[in-house]
Amino acid sequence: MRKVNVLLVEDNEGDILLTQEAFEESKVQADLSVVRNGQEALDFLFKRKAYEDAQRPDIILLDINIPIYNGHEVLQQIKTDEQLKTIPVIMLTTSNNQEDVKKCYEQHCNTYIVKPLDMEEFLEVILKIDQFWLQLSVIPE
Repeated sequence: MRKVNVLLVEDNEGDILLTQEAFEESKVQADLSVVRNGQEALDFLFKRKAYEDAQRPDIILLDINIPIYNGHEVLQQIKTDEQLKTIPVIMLTTSNNQEDVKKCYEQHCNTYIVKPLDMEEFLEVILKIDQFWLQLSVIPE
């Protein structure tokens, strides 16, 4: 089984650490790349600046509330690009606002998950994402 490339777009250090911990505990061989704002996410995906050698992610975990370009803006760029639009994008955010949910699905996110506030529950969510998207689902190469 090949190693899976995961891009985490997140500015909260605690959530980054929990996500890294969850992937370390998982059964899947995953390389987790982390960017902390929308500009870095787009640079990573379009292989610009410091990310010229970045691996194409197999899956993207995208927060809405990130600096520079928010998650909606990043999602729009991903899903309108011919090379990137097949990458599954999981919105992983604290917003349970129905306007955000609707907008993300209109922009073709693959799923929308509200981050639990409890650390143990958050860890469980990451493990479930791993189980479904990286172990059960078939994703394009």
